[in-house]
Amino acid sequence: MKKTLLMIMTVLLLAGCGEKEGKNPFYSDYSNKFGAPPFEEIKVEHYLPAFKDGIKQAQEEIDLIADNADAPTFANTIEALDYSGELLTKVSSVFSNLQSADTNDELDAVAKEVSPLLSEHSDNIYMNVKLFARVKALYETKDELGLNGEQARLLDKYYKQFVQSGANLNDEQKIRLREINKELSALSLAFGQNVTKETGNYKKIIENEDELIGLPESVKQAAAEEAGEVGKWAFTTQKSSWIPVLQYSENRELRKELLLAYTNRADQNNEFDNKEIVNKIMKLRIERAQMMGYDNPAQFILENTMAKTPAAVMDFLHLLWAPSLRQAKAEVTELQKMMDAEGKGEKLEAWDWWFYTEKLRKEKFDLDEEAIRPYFKLENVRQGAFDLAGKLWGLQFRKLMDMPIYHPDVEAFEVSDTNGSLIGIFYTDYFPRKGKKVGAWMSSFREQYKKEGVDHRPIVVNVCNFTKPTADTPSLLTMDEVTTLFHEFGHALHGLLSQCTYPLLSGTNVSRDFVELPSQIMENWCFEPEMLKMYAYHYKTDEVIPDELIEKINATSTFNQGFIMTEHLSAALLDMYYHTGNKTEDVDINQFETDVMKQIGMIDEIIIRYRSTYFSHIFSGGYESGYYAYKWAEVLDADAFEAFVETGDIFNKNIAEAYRKNILEKGDTDDPMNLYLKFRGAAPSPDALLKKSGLK
Repeated sequence: MKKTLLMIMTVLLLAGCGEKEGKNPFYSDYSNKFGAPPFEEIKVEHYLPAFKDGIKQAQEEIDLIADNADAPTFANTIEALDYSGELLTKVSSVFSNLQSADTNDELDAVAKEVSPLLSEHSDNIYMNVKLFARVKALYETKDELGLNGEQARLLDKYYKQFVQSGANLNDEQKIRLREINKELSALSLAFGQNVTKETGNYKKIIENEDELIGLPESVKQAAAEEAGEVGKWAFTTQKSSWIPVLQYSENRELRKELLLAYTNRADQNNEFDNKEIVNKIMKLRIERAQMMGYDNPAQFILENTMAKTPAAVMDFLHLLWAPSLRQAKAEVTELQKMMDAEGKGEKLEAWDWWFYTEKLRKEKFDLDEEAIRPYFKLENVRQGAFDLAGKLWGLQFRKLMDMPIYHPDVEAFEVSDTNGSLIGIFYTDYFPRKGKKVGAWMSSFREQYKKEGVDHRPIVVNVCNFTKPTADTPSLLTMDEVTTLFHEFGHALHGLLSQCTYPLLSGTNVSRDFVELPSQIMENWCFEPEMLKMYAYHYKTDEVIPDELIEKINATSTFNQGFIMTEHLSAALLDMYYHTGNKTEDVDINQFETDVMKQIGMIDEIIIRYRSTYFSHIFSGGYESGYYAYKWAEVLDADAFEAFVETGDIFNKNIAEAYRKNILEKGDTDDPMNLYLKFRGAAPSPDALLKKSGLK
């Protein structure tokens, strides 16, 4: 369970750890004054014993709660449950983070062994008849318990988790559900590992510089350093490597090869192929949902989200799909005209889109993204995000030079409130490497919670895969990477500013279609003129970005939105078509994907953002039936940012404080729409997003 929990009894600790006490870092309090994990002391061999002991101790605590002869109370049942399993949470938080950000074959082997143990442990909790009887007794008398809002929310959430985890099933069904959960855990792990290995294994080596025509020198230099040999250039399926090729390379075959290498990951009919895994995952999810009384997985999963139903999600996606597709088709026409003018007789293909879009951007707006990147030095952009948090909420960031880190790329910062009190610790890990998953995410080494009068402050991390520095050039971000940095920083703030009592409700532990609001609202500030003046300085001259460039950047705010929206929405629709299915026979995964794209009218010139075999969000990342959440939250963030714009001050402290108090600090202590209404006063409309995207 993803929680930070109660200190176990000394007798249990001694029973579980024995002579290991003091040798394994997980069995002792962390000595760092901020309670950060001692990464330099943690070895691979420490994980498995700590997992096993953590599970053992957590189970002993659960048994004490379930076997308690006293009548159930909120304190002796729900609160005790939420604070249980401290050692397990301790080792899980470190392991899960490193297994995503800095894994190797040894860690992957541990994950494979631990996965079924964790699945079984979760089932042992949620299928515990005596424990559920206590939870159910409290739930059925909740109006008589005198609970505050947060306590009532926690009780409600636990009761629903028990029910959705099979507590009401008969014994035979519970046995089968345990088997399903264990299989799903192993399959999801294997899916993610396959994607990571496929990404890490691919490298395109170029030995003839003539094949690199059109590429900026900075891109060629990065490729030369990736190759590590004089006279060679290497490109990978990391976005920071292949996207510049698609944008600038005159070599059409190279563009095609790299795009197809990226989009065919885990679809090579080799040992890392994910098609069979996708089939198995979907069959098991359908079986589980139907066992629970639902027709399909989407019904089962969406019940506790803002959207509530698959119909609401599909209506929302199609509302955005029609104008997005219409705009994408108009963009195809415009790009094809550019190609026709070259007289080559070529038809626009997916590997041409980025290249001709970049040309069109220059033609329409006289804007070359390579001319902007010198103003987006990574350290300056990060400082800009810090300064934004300072202007809005008075937060202060101080770099810590003596903090334990898990990789040399990682940096740590102490975050303080306006009065100097500790907010939390913030780690950043920004560059791609072998053993690191693609993409960008926020996670926690410790979540915020309060216990016995002590406010345990969070330790969070942002992990990204940005353009790496070279021997003579710092990391210079693309506009997309700038947006990603602000996005993930928004997630970090959601975790850092949490002011909740209970671990299960704190920070980012909210529904998928609400969790993206705090991240995506931060993107709105990125390229505002006032904001750019705060962080966009030329890395060589320290010259602030000129007004002329700012005007060009903002003129392109709705440029290429047909592509951007269509690429993303098609993936959200594919997710929903998978999870609204109710048949358990095998399907041809590629044909299924093709059929869905045909049904929604997807155009050939755009490839879906995530093809099935590397759609980690929904097959190994917890976003199943939930990828729509990004667009759902874009509606919220467009409306929420408008609250600042309406005042004429995008740094309005009163609005910022209301947003902090009603959204960022509240975690999942209330229904998300209630929290939003308390902040904004009215529900948002999709019109805000359509307007922002230039589609209305």
